Amino acid sequence: MADTNRTTPRPGSIVVGVDGSEGAARALSWAVEQARAERRPLTLLHSGGESLLRATLLLDADGIDHEALYAGLRTADLALMKHSAAAVTAVDPQLTVEVLVVDTDARTALVEASHRAHLVVIGSRGRGPVASMVLGSVSRHVAAHAACPVVVCRGAAAGRRPQRVVVGADWTASSSRVVEFAFRQASSYGVPLTVLHAMWLIPESLAERPLARVDDTEGLGAMLAQSVAGLREKYPDVMVLFELRRGLPDDCLVRATPEDALLVVGRPPHDLVSTVLDGVTAISVVERAHGVVAVVPEDALSPGGSS
Repeated sequence: MADTNRTTPRPGSIVVGVDGSEGAARALSWAVEQARAERRPLTLLHSGGESLLRATLLLDADGIDHEALYAGLRTADLALMKHSAAAVTAVDPQLTVEVLVVDTDARTALVEASHRAHLVVIGSRGRGPVASMVLGSVSRHVAAHAACPVVVCRGAAAGRRPQRVVVGADWTASSSRVVEFAFRQASSYGVPLTVLHAMWLIPESLAERPLARVDDTEGLGAMLAQSVAGLREKYPDVMVLFELRRGLPDDCLVRATPEDALLVVGRPPHDLVSTVLDGVTAISVVERAHGVVAVVPEDALSPGGSS
């Protein structure tokens, strides 16, 4: 039964953006399966802000009943959410489902919800990097600013169970949170996990730590394996593969991940200037990936108590 009385998401819930688009429908399917797997409440969030913004174009027209127009838009929003909630309940009647309809911009609403959510799930209209720079992208903005992990569902396979998980990693402490998220997902789905590290060079003056030689693949591979040794013990059911690729991280991750996989990337703290390139990597992957991408903040814990 859907709860329509809440004004904010339940702490630790999975929040999914719903707008009636095909991309949002895939995101809803993904979020339902995730909520079932984790036995978490599911919050369906719809922003009426875009509809209301379009309606303001008619405010100066003669003969327009503004109250009736607003009421009609709100009725349509509620009908969409009622239909979406019913579809979820049909899949799993035991799942706790909540509905939120807000008037704020979708980007603002989803980022605000992320402070209470365990996970935010959104679709992607797939406008591509050029159009998103001009029009603004909800998925890009939310992935860059959310307080909890964000899953962006791209591609035709987004609504289906992933066949593997791929995570971009190094051997830093902050990266371990991202890698553990990937381990949890692989364990939940019962699929293999590929831990990938991109080998690329930056000036020594910008490096926070001594750089291993980029041609020392054996040494780098050993460091990568050692960095996840504890997680392999914690998740013994997960088959782990290691992969080293030469090139920029976003290029390597996108090329190495098939459409039917879940790709996990980290997003560094906003105040770390030295990790600007890593932040760009996360957003670039969101824009270019062929399938589902999870962007995990490296410096935050979710209300659900998981990193």
